[in-house]
Amino acid sequence: MASTSDIRNGLCIRYNHDIFKIIEFLHVKPGKGPAFVRTKLKSVTSGKVIDNTFSAGHKIDEVRVETHKFQFLYNDAEGYHLMNQEDYSQIALQETAIDRPDLLKEGDVVTVIINSEDGAPLSVEMPQTVILEVTATEPGVKGNTATNATKPATVETGAQVMVPLFINEGDKIKIETAKGTYKERVKE
Repeated sequence: MASTSDIRNGLCIRYNHDIFKIIEFLHVKPGKGPAFVRTKLKSVTSGKVIDNTFSAGHKIDEVRVETHKFQFLYNDAEGYHLMNQEDYSQIALQETAIDRPDLLKEGDVVTVIINSEDGAPLSVEMPQTVILEVTATEPGVKGNTATNATKPATVETGAQVMVPLFINEGDKIKIETAKGTYKERVKE
């Protein structure tokens, strides 16, 4: 058993007869009254996100997990197919297990969190950033770059990302996967 002091991002816990992954947490110590921990939990089975508050010192049931590197192969009606980098075994996961499936392209390596007790895959952690090519965007209007203006762009995986006006089709951009936002243009 763990307590609220052990809470960290990515921790998997058993709560309300389901397994949840902690996405965000904040230790709050108000001026009067006891301290507590405000959390955002994501169900690894359904993908549903809930807010929950634990009082300080509350015991939580931690789920023991292992992490393995998997390479994304393809997706179809059965799900997203991944191959283990160590033993080349393959698994198929549902879209809800992946944080940002729209930013995943074939050949990308991701970290899969697996329950140590039964060997079931729980969730997929994307790399912090991915580099994708812009396939469609409107051309920027000359002289309209004084402000932080943005425009929608479609990348090679089909995802929509807001980018600055100077980004054109064919440019490669770095995208922050946690928020799905543009980070920088990549020169080759």
